[in-house]
Amino acid sequence: MFPLLAGHFALMTSKKRAKKKRSPALADDEIELFRRSVSDARPLSTPAVPPSPPRLPARARFARRDEQAVLQESLEVDFDDLESSSGDSLRFCRAGVGRKTMRKLSRGSFSIQAEIDLHGMTAADARIQLKDFIEYSVNTGLSCVRIIHGKGLGSGLSGPVLKRKVNAWLRRWDPVIAFVSARSVDGGTGAVYVLLRKS
Repeated sequence: MFPLLAGHFALMTSKKRAKKKRSPALADDEIELFRRSVSDARPLSTPAVPPSPPRLPARARFARRDEQAVLQESLEVDFDDLESSSGDSLRFCRAGVGRKTMRKLSRGSFSIQAEIDLHGMTAADARIQLKDFIEYSVNTGLSCVRIIHGKGLGSGLSGPVLKRKVNAWLRRWDPVIAFVSARSVDGGTGAVYVLLRKS
């Protein structure tokens, strides 16, 4: 079948060539007549249009793998974190504490074994009470505790004093391996869940 088609195509091509040979050539007097008839023609003037910039091809912002990672991360967002979107949530972890552990801690999945409420204390009193509480918790083998420091709503323009102090103290004390602001049902940004190193 293919040889016939190829032969047919070749035959038609040769017929077209034959037709081209038969078309009459323009006579010299016809060419001269055409040139005289268009001799006074002038090109139309067109306003100068600046050339449009070359259109860049559309490119995906993320590779497929990056898109999947972003999607997965967005699905892991806890709705209790909405309160922390204002930027006043606390979060800290030492080297070696994994993302999975931090996610579990921020969701309140660890059992709270003890808590301390520092409301109404001076910074000096709160530091002593908190240090004793952490030492006691470590010595008795507790691994997760809650510290209520308050949101500092009564602190005026200076902001939450105890909250800032607790944030700084916990980062300095070696038995503390991680902490995050609590879920809204457990005090929200006025409290933290704390993971302690096992002694």
